[in-house]
Amino acid sequence: MAPVSVVTREIRALYSAETITVYQAYSPEIACPAAAAGRFPDRYDRGRMTWIKPSFLWMMYRSSWGTAAGQERVLAIQIRREGFEWALAHSVSSGYDGRMHASRDEWKREMRRSSVRIQWDPERDLDLQPMPARSLQVGLRGEAVHRYIDEWIVGVDDVTERSHAVHALTREGQAAEAGRLLPVERPYPLTGGLASRIGATHPQLPLTDAQPDGSGAG
Repeated sequence: MAPVSVVTREIRALYSAETITVYQAYSPEIACPAAAAGRFPDRYDRGRMTWIKPSFLWMMYRSSWGTAAGQERVLAIQIRREGFEWALAHSVSSGYDGRMHASRDEWKREMRRSSVRIQWDPERDLDLQPMPARSLQVGLRGEAVHRYIDEWIVGVDDVTERSHAVHALTREGQAAEAGRLLPVERPYPLTGGLASRIGATHPQLPLTDAQPDGSGAG
């Protein structure tokens, strides 16, 4: 019998004792005022689902290195760890996962109550190719969006030029130089309860390729 490969679900992020950095990409009309003020402008649409991503390279994949329409500016947003962990504690997987819910009906009930969605997508390398490990995306709406905008954000930096520099070096075959420009992302510490809540890998909860992952857009 062939060995079963293990799929690692792990939050890797740039973080300090008090904050964690997440990434979003927007048009200049939204991103430039946000970077200048350190918060999103009043015209920010709080009614839409807002996805935040701890992985820099996954944001590069999602925004095509900050060139996709409406995603021309890449923002690194420092948010309070207590807010990020509140989101995880109140989250529901965007796709049904039998390990995390007793039934589809239970999952649907939680979906209706929750203002936070999570999904695990393949992490990306410098060429934006999928890797075996899974990277977390967190979707916020309703109460969670208001908390994010009004309470959690402590800093906003425009990292578009850095993104373009990494891309240029990668295209030129200078992977080592490109890698030195990447943020230093380390495994984010989770309590056992939070790890179980979001389906993260930990010694008591191994994941295999046969187990489902969320597949919603991020």
